[in-house]
Amino acid sequence: MKLTHRPAVLALALALPLGLAACGSSDADTDAGGTTSSSTESMSPSASASPSESMMGDKPFGAACSQVPASGAGSFDGMSTAPVATAASANPLLSTLVSAVKEAGLVDTLNGAPELTVFAPVNDAFAAVPKATMDAAMADPKGLLTKVLTNHVVEGKIAPDEIAGDHKTLGGGTITVAGSGEEFTVGEANVICGNVQTANATVYIIDGVLLPAS
Repeated sequence: MKLTHRPAVLALALALPLGLAACGSSDADTDAGGTTSSSTESMSPSASASPSESMMGDKPFGAACSQVPASGAGSFDGMSTAPVATAASANPLLSTLVSAVKEAGLVDTLNGAPELTVFAPVNDAFAAVPKATMDAAMADPKGLLTKVLTNHVVEGKIAPDEIAGDHKTLGGGTITVAGSGEEFTVGEANVICGNVQTANATVYIIDGVLLPAS
């Protein structure tokens, strides 16, 4: 990764048939004295708006979320059913990250963890890293590459309302998340699609690579 308006919703469910009947017959309007329809009208906006507002925090957010496939294994629904490395492999925004994870031999580590938070750089983020740095990392998959990748992973599933602050990574370093609402930065990177759920992780897709301190 709540609803607190159940009484209002139940009241709406009981009042709605009476309101529909009133709309269908002018005699019913007269007999009811307008009481039923006015009561239904007064309750409908609050009863319908409140649940949807409370559910907004459970959804992915950010400008790049529109680039995630609408269906299939790489969609939000598809990713939610698979462990994080497998879920990411189906998302075209994360193909470079997935290749690096495979090269470092971290697929089973990430998939087998009970709960994680992953800051996942998009392909363009890796493309912006100096070639010499990327070449050095790829040439040392069990050392430098693993250190870079695990610098993007934190134990536990952290929700957006708790993500701001300092977090110790699996690589032993510390990353700092700043911001609130739907606007967050992670070090020098921006969260461009946050709160993406997989079977064992909460993923924040970012536009930069978090290089560990040397």
